[in-house]
Amino acid sequence: MSAEAGASGDDRAKRFVLIATILGSSLAFIDGTVVSIALPSIQSELAGSVEGAQWVVNAYTLMLGALVLVGGAAGDRFGRRRIFLLGIFLFTLASLACGLAPSSAFLVAARAVQGIGAALLVPSSLALITATFPRAERGRAIGSWAGFSALTTAFGPILGGAFVDALSWRAIFFLNLPIALATFALTYARVPESHAEADEPAIDWLGGALAVIGLSGIAYGLTSAATLGWRNGFVVGALLAGFLILAGFIVREARTAAPMLPLGLFRARHFAGGNVITLLLYFALGGTLFLLPFDLIRVQGYSATEAGAAFLPFTALMGGLSRWSGGLVARIGARLPLTVGPLIAAAGNGWLALHGAGGSYWHAVLPAMLLLGLGMAIAVAPLTTVVMDSVDERHAGAASGTNNAVARIAGMLAVALLGALAVGVFAGDLDRRLTGLAVAPEIRREIAAEVPKLAEAEVPRSVQGAERQLLERALQDSFLASYRLAMLVAAAMAALSGVAGLLMIRA
Repeated sequence: MSAEAGASGDDRAKRFVLIATILGSSLAFIDGTVVSIALPSIQSELAGSVEGAQWVVNAYTLMLGALVLVGGAAGDRFGRRRIFLLGIFLFTLASLACGLAPSSAFLVAARAVQGIGAALLVPSSLALITATFPRAERGRAIGSWAGFSALTTAFGPILGGAFVDALSWRAIFFLNLPIALATFALTYARVPESHAEADEPAIDWLGGALAVIGLSGIAYGLTSAATLGWRNGFVVGALLAGFLILAGFIVREARTAAPMLPLGLFRARHFAGGNVITLLLYFALGGTLFLLPFDLIRVQGYSATEAGAAFLPFTALMGGLSRWSGGLVARIGARLPLTVGPLIAAAGNGWLALHGAGGSYWHAVLPAMLLLGLGMAIAVAPLTTVVMDSVDERHAGAASGTNNAVARIAGMLAVALLGALAVGVFAGDLDRRLTGLAVAPEIRREIAAEVPKLAEAEVPRSVQGAERQLLERALQDSFLASYRLAMLVAAAMAALSGVAGLLMIRA
């Protein structure tokens, strides 16, 4: 079935496509929030340092961000339905492996395979919608996709938190299995195939390899900087090699006949502007989703279930308003929602930076979740619609892949950079506090060894009584100092995305 035939398909086919793509995309979306809730428990059992926790997140986002471009192009060439099914299959197997992981290294490897599966299914879902729905209906269809995908994930963190508390963090990965099986069966039985032009050239596998290697170098350098220092030879070498390889990737994409990243797409003002907004906005969101659960669970004293429930207003607003915001582009244009939405989200991050330990949920967390949810709900569907409408339908997979790659890479950079920033600020602030408390040198050395654990850092067991309470308070206050600065950086990035919307989107 051609893309054109899909775009004019009957209402029944449209419904099946929408349901299948919502369920499939929800697998990737659930993973983002549920794993964040489980990170404190995973770090405590397997990962050890905050660097280990960062790799549990970044192994997934790295492969998704780098290969989502290949996934989009593969869907255009080999069939979006076929690639969508392959992605679900890989994601399901990897989820099972994550739940059974015996070690941190195994878990990181399984998360990487999960990322490969997501890189195939995520761009194919949007491309299937674009190929099935005519332009006049596409904004609302994408809004429905974004909204219902958010609703299906709304209870994910709550269920995940409950599983962490009652069973284990491993159970969260088993949540994916029934959704994946249902999606595979529905897609296989009811979703029509869709291709781009029949004479599409070969897929740029070398470009995909360069993207993975280059981004891996940058991710390793940024993540390791927190423990090794920015002047360390391995850190500098990894960052330099990563940037050089990515430069080679850009050269490759400019010269090859079949680029995985068609650079010519960026000549379209709205495509370029939409991806700039995506980079900044999803950087802010990625940093928030990574660090907030540590604050809620380790500092505020929430259970994993309560921390998961804290995200419910965020996901509920996204789910409830995304279909409405998807129709805004047709009514008022994209410029206003892509300016106002990110600025509201920035206010949410700013609110998170204000509160300290022991604040009530109703005052310290709920307003921030409402602002973040409202801001993202206003922005996400118009942002996706602007990006997809800025290119020809035959490039739908590549455009979707590029935009998803930018979003995932933004999240990866946020976890690496804000994690490194948080550890650095935590170490400096803690050192000043320990100096003021006149802590014995041997105790100070033991506490310094805990710094890479960030929120998981503990006072040595040999310290008891009033001194232990003082040192626990010092650890808590130092983490809060690092967390607040990270949230302010996230707020600044979200605000910049609103400025980009104002300046780069014409209407």
